This record gives sequence, structure tokens and C-alpha cells, in this order.
Amino acid sequence: MHVEIFTLCDAATVDAAGKLNILGSFDRINAAAEPILHMHCALALKLRFERVEEAQKKFRLAFVDSDGTAVMPPIDGTADVHLEGNDSSSTVSMALDIQQLKLPKFGEYSIDLAIDSRHEASIPLFVKPSTPGMPPK
Repeated sequence: MHVEIFTLCDAATVDAAGKLNILGSFDRINAAAEPILHMHCALALKLRFERVEEAQKKFRLAFVDSDGTAVMPPIDGTADVHLEGNDSSSTVSMALDIQQLKLPKFGEYSIDLAIDSRHEASIPLFVKPSTPGMPPK
């Protein structure tokens, strides 16, 4: 399994043809005060599987602070990996909406991806105080 795309963004969709559409990928939020409330964002993922990995896969996404404490309930789900014809690999694309993300304090957060209970990737989110004249992100 190879993680081709794993990003936090403003919005994401997967269309009927399986194309992953991503708008506004980011890894930083600037806010005026703690706690931080980010009204809407999304996670976009594109995972590539080899033929020998064809099966139903369980995934878990965990959003944690720098101490490893969860800041929201984990996102659990399944994905069916099917290969067409003689293709040597196949992708699974996911777009997961997050509404009203509440972050208790400034600092570094991590979004961790596990497939079949095995950690596969992590991405950071840096949350900083905004400075005068700087628009919030």
C-alpha cells in the first residue's frame, strides 16, 4: 500500500468516476484566540494498493494533539480494493468532511492514518496565534 495523497483541505469530493477533487490544501491555521474553532474542512486521501492487497480494508483516522490526546473521535471505515482486468494496482480515493473542528490550544497536531490496524502515514497541522494584520487561515 502506498499513500499517494493525504491532505487536510478546505473541501474535497470524489466524483462518480472516482476522481478526487481537492480545494485549498493546508497544514496551518492562524487564529486570534484559544480555543480554536475551524468551521469546515476535509481530509482527502488517495491510496494505491497492489494486486496482492485486493480485499476489504479497514481504516482509522485519528486527530491528536502533541501529547497524543484525541481532539475528536476517530474516523473509522472500510474500503473495498478491487483491481480491474490485468491492472497491477488500483486506487481508493476518499473525501471526509469535518464540521466544527475544535482545537483546545495553539500547537502542533497530527492526523494519523492506519490501515488494517497498521500505522501508514501522519500529517501535521500547525495552529498558531495570528499576528496583527495577518488574516486568519
